[in-house]
Amino acid sequence: MSHVAGSPRMSWRRWLVVAIPMLWLGVFFLLPFIEVARISLADPALARPPYTAIWADGRFTGDLENFLFLLSDSLYVNAYLSSIRFAFVSTVLALLIGYPMAYAIARAREPWRTVLLFLVILPFWTSFLLRVYALVGLMNPTGPINQLLLWLGLIGEPLVMRQTDFAVYVGIVYTYLPFMILPLYAVLSKLDDALLEASADLGAHPAVTFLTVTLPLSLPGVVAGAMLVFIPSIGEFVIPALLGGPDTLMIGQVLWNEFFSARDWTVASAVAVAMLLLIVLPILWLQKMMEPAR
Repeated sequence: MSHVAGSPRMSWRRWLVVAIPMLWLGVFFLLPFIEVARISLADPALARPPYTAIWADGRFTGDLENFLFLLSDSLYVNAYLSSIRFAFVSTVLALLIGYPMAYAIARAREPWRTVLLFLVILPFWTSFLLRVYALVGLMNPTGPINQLLLWLGLIGEPLVMRQTDFAVYVGIVYTYLPFMILPLYAVLSKLDDALLEASADLGAHPAVTFLTVTLPLSLPGVVAGAMLVFIPSIGEFVIPALLGGPDTLMIGQVLWNEFFSARDWTVASAVAVAMLLLIVLPILWLQKMMEPAR
């Protein structure tokens, strides 16, 4: 006997499906975030752990001094602004590169579609750190890129690519490009060909069809891909550390230095909490703005 929708057993199964990932997020995200937020309200101390308690004698003794310190020091403000710039530009570049690739894969026939998807996913089979180190080797003055350009006579001396903002952009785009391609492919592959044929039958130019039909229908994939690239990029540490120069400033590096060099856990926690709010609040606003269009 089949169970009708809305029965207690079906409701319990739905709740279980939602409860498992929510429990995972609660244990491995919410609880650590609460602990970090608690430390951000404490004061530094020469003790173990290196911060004071925020509750004493039943009274709340925490304060917002660490957050006010972030606003008063130009280092943190510049680090946040620089991280946003790197993440935004990298996201735009990933979109410009990834959209044509996703579109080509979605329009390709089997078995080429499977092969192309495999090539997009293939970098994930290699360690993230090894891929960044590979870029270090490629961008060295004696690396294959400079050697090829010198051999072709296109340059007279090796180009300085490493330890520049250019290298950081290349590293972020190269690393997170699959996260842009896959959501776009998922949307574009489900695009109804009848809509494109109808637009062509009405005499629309392919460019007009793309701007009025394909692009609007693929916006959910654009937003999903942009979030998947922008969010991890803004807190990136390894790429600017290995490919960036001494003037490259991102909030991930500042966070690392505060935790492990300065040993100031309270300020580091405030940096982490502020960074999370900096990411989450615009996303919530964007979701609110997109609700009428759904």
